[in-house]
Amino acid sequence: MDPRLVDTIAEDDRWQAFGLDGIAERAGRATLRDLGLDPAGFEISLMGCDDARIAALNAEFRGKPLPTNVLSWPSEERGAEAEGAAPDLPAGDPDMPEELGDIAIAWDTCDREAAEAGKPMADHVTHLLVHAVLHLLGYDHERDGDAALMEGTEARVLAGLGLANPYD
Repeated sequence: MDPRLVDTIAEDDRWQAFGLDGIAERAGRATLRDLGLDPAGFEISLMGCDDARIAALNAEFRGKPLPTNVLSWPSEERGAEAEGAAPDLPAGDPDMPEELGDIAIAWDTCDREAAEAGKPMADHVTHLLVHAVLHLLGYDHERDGDAALMEGTEARVLAGLGLANPYD
């Protein structure tokens, strides 16, 4: 069995009962494999929290004191300079896995968004984790070309997991 890609800490017990660790592992591995990367060469830290905790993190790191669904902190800048270009992907090393960064995901916001969209919570969380892993790898959605690349990659990864395109 491959070593774990995602080190998950459930600060909010609802994430533990939900099975966040398994969903995160599946989403992370699918994202890396889609991009031609060996998941054994990387590590990701994930915290499952509530809205109060993610609002504090959002305030501290983004100056936005409001809850959000997911936040990510890449271990280094990997984004492409040219709009719409693919980021410079790390090589990874199975003998000494490279830390890609940290992710935090909030139960309350995710639960509300899934209900509002009429989607299963597991599908919504999978999408948000694929999105966050792509951020760790240097993908972004600030510029139109970058957003198109990121959304297309997300849709492809999710299709490989049997999930619908969230942008349709």
